[in-house]
Amino acid sequence: MKRVLTAVVLVPLVLLAVFRAPLWLFALLVGAVIVLALHEYLAMAEAAGIKPFKWLTYIMSVLPFVLLCINGWPTERVYSKFSFELLFLPGWTMVLIPAAIVFGVPLVFRKDLRGGLASSAASVFGLIYIGVSLSLLVCLRADAKILVVFVLFSVWAGDIAAYYVGRSIGKHKLAPVVSPNKSWEGAIASVIASVAVAILVFHWKSFLLSLFANQSFGAGATSLPKHFALSLSFGGRVWLGDVEALNVVGLGVVTNAAAQFGDLFESALKRGASVKDSGTILPGHGGVLDRIDALLFAIPAVWYYATQTGLYR
Repeated sequence: MKRVLTAVVLVPLVLLAVFRAPLWLFALLVGAVIVLALHEYLAMAEAAGIKPFKWLTYIMSVLPFVLLCINGWPTERVYSKFSFELLFLPGWTMVLIPAAIVFGVPLVFRKDLRGGLASSAASVFGLIYIGVSLSLLVCLRADAKILVVFVLFSVWAGDIAAYYVGRSIGKHKLAPVVSPNKSWEGAIASVIASVAVAILVFHWKSFLLSLFANQSFGAGATSLPKHFALSLSFGGRVWLGDVEALNVVGLGVVTNAAAQFGDLFESALKRGASVKDSGTILPGHGGVLDRIDALLFAIPAVWYYATQTGLYR
């Protein structure tokens, strides 16, 4: 019952933030989630016998957002498809390039040097695993809003399909060591659900985009056809056909595969640390990291796939 009530409250709040929050507020909310998820991740690292540089990791995780504010936020601006990334992602570059120095120097002053490599590596990995991944969601929200809708709905639908199908007819274990309850039947159902979501989201693209606050359709916008082929505009020309439709199906498959591995990866981390849940902040669901584990792999997959296939640019 707690699980259902938490979802009833949490899902509308997430959708409200996605569709109606100004971009600067959405970025700040994502930044807050990054800090909360890092807190749980670092606690798991400690449970596994690693001593990460906790406060330094927190500082490094919010630094890109501070740099973003220095570059013109929190004022609302209209960004081109390239300008927002040029403002935001270089902040992470400035954080990650000197990471060896940032986490290496304080190690020298520790009295106990055992596990020093693991301490530094765990801190850097946390920034990439959680910080960079969720920050890409802000870039998608700025430049390709429909992909934010897709990745959220895709992961949710995949989770629901995997749970109910796996519970009903699941017989073949997917990863028995990491997650004994997951089955191949549930995994296949999850893929099908994500592909279906991809088709529906892009078919109703115009309607979904109209739900965003201050959304206006410029010269690059176009009405979607009645069939399920994707419609995009490049250089004033509208591209329709099977190639774009296949890209949408491919997006659903790639996103779902990444999401399922993201879920299994976080389960592996928890088992390695001998903890049941990453936290207790969400009644019936565990911690923040337990709820976004699939997204942490799915978001980069969506970003890379969409960038390479033209769904993003």
